[in-house]
Amino acid sequence: MAARSKIHIILTGGTIDSKYDGKSDTVVPRRHSIIPEFIRSIKLYEKFQFTELFMKDSRKITKNDMKKIVKTLSDSRSRKIIILHGTYTMPETARFLKANLDRRDQVIILTGSMIPLEGFTMSDAGFNLGYSISQLDLLKPGVYVCMNGKTFLAEESMKEISRGMFVSIFSRIKQ
Repeated sequence: MAARSKIHIILTGGTIDSKYDGKSDTVVPRRHSIIPEFIRSIKLYEKFQFTELFMKDSRKITKNDMKKIVKTLSDSRSRKIIILHGTYTMPETARFLKANLDRRDQVIILTGSMIPLEGFTMSDAGFNLGYSISQLDLLKPGVYVCMNGKTFLAEESMKEISRGMFVSIFSRIKQ
């Protein structure tokens, strides 16, 4: 049996890694990610490497932040990468990565959640993360968004706020 490659998880904040703040009546990104602890607690067979780049609401991610992600991807020794990202600008970051990456040998998946991983019983966070991990072995190298049990190409993903889920812009054009 061939050795499994390490999965590199890049942490950027977003709702998946946020907590509820009663004073502002909203969720805010944590100071540090809880994702490594969560991954260790579910005892997966894969090996993981974690890189915490920043912890931001995705609406506050700048072009320089996206360039940091590109550099981290370029420097990564892994061919299997998951980027945890806020949902508001996930499609824009996916398209930026696809347009600016020189490497073409990696499966790169952006995922996140509509509800934080911790503190909410009915969160989609664990499911989206698990689904993304399972997709790493099935996809060809490229940039993808995995949300709501579906995989989207970087260029087709769109958050439909009114439904609280991701859809393909191609399916929206057909309607």
